[in-house]
Amino acid sequence: MTTTGGKLKKLTAPTLYFVGVSTAKSSIMNVFPKWSDILGLGANIVGYDAPLHAPAEVYERIVQHIKDDPLAKGALVTTHKIDLYNATAQLFDEFDSYARLCGEVSCISKREDKLIGHAKDPISSGLALQAFISAGHFDRGNAQVLCFGAGGAAVAISLYFANLTATSDRPARFTVVDINQHRLEHLKAIHSKLGANLAVDYVLNSDATENDALLSALPPSSLVINATGMGKDRPGSPLSDEGIFPLKGIAWELNYRGELRFLQQAKRQQQARELQVEDGWIYFLHGWTQVIAEVFDLELSSEIFKKLNEVAAALRS
Repeated sequence: MTTTGGKLKKLTAPTLYFVGVSTAKSSIMNVFPKWSDILGLGANIVGYDAPLHAPAEVYERIVQHIKDDPLAKGALVTTHKIDLYNATAQLFDEFDSYARLCGEVSCISKREDKLIGHAKDPISSGLALQAFISAGHFDRGNAQVLCFGAGGAAVAISLYFANLTATSDRPARFTVVDINQHRLEHLKAIHSKLGANLAVDYVLNSDATENDALLSALPPSSLVINATGMGKDRPGSPLSDEGIFPLKGIAWELNYRGELRFLQQAKRQQQARELQVEDGWIYFLHGWTQVIAEVFDLELSSEIFKKLNEVAAALRS
C-alpha cells in the first residue's frame, strides 16, 4: 500500500512506513510481508511518496503522524533524508550521532515516548562494502575511490572509509563529483567536523566527458560508484559510453532497479577490463535489515540475515 503526501489514516495494525519517491516499485513491498512473518512482527508496510525536495509541511505531516499514532512503529527514509531532517528536527526527541553529524534521517524509531532519528547509511554501506571488497584491497597499487554524487550515500560511504583504522582498507584518495556546489560543501563540512583521516577531492562538474577523464586517470583496482540516482530516479549515467573503467577495478551501481545505464556501461567492459561489477542489491538488504532491527528492537544474527536474503532474492523483481 502506498499513499502520496496527503492526510494519513489512523492505523489498525503495527506499521512500518517507507518514505520515498516511487515506493510501490521497490522490492521491499513484496519482501517485507515475508520478512515480517519470519521475524514474527505481525506488521504491515506502507509507502509514503513525496516529490523530490517536497514542501516542509509534507515531511511534517508524516513525521507527526508517526509520532502520534501508537501503531506507527517507525520508518525508513530514502531520497528525502536531508530535507526531512531540516523540516522536522523540532519534532524529534533524540538523534543518533550520525544523524547529528550528517544532518539527515534515514530511520525513524520510537522508544517509549521518544521519537528518535537515525542515520543508518554509514553502517549499512560499510556492511555492503565488506560483502564484496576483500580486506587489504586498497593496498593494491594505490587504489582510489571515485564517487559520482555527493548526497547521502556519498556521505555514508566516505564516513565508513574515514573511520577505518587499517590503512590497507582505506583508499589512497576519495574523489567525489557532483553537479551541485551546495552538496559538495555539505559533504566537506561533515568531513571537517569529523576530522576525517581521508584524502578527499571535491569536484563540481556536470560534463560526462570530464567525468570520463577522471575515470581514465584512476589507478588499477580503484572503486567507481554511481551514487547520483541517475539510472533510477532520472535517466542516464554520469559517464558517457566512451568512459574507460580502471583495470581490475570495481564498479558499484548503488541502485538495483531502473534502467541502470552506469551498470550496463560497466558490464560491457567487464571482461576486457577484468572488472568486478556490483549493483545495489546487497546495500538494499543491509539498509532495510538495519532499519527493521532498529525500529522493532531486534538482534539479527548472521543466520537470520542469510534467511532474509534468500527470501528476498526469490522475490526480487
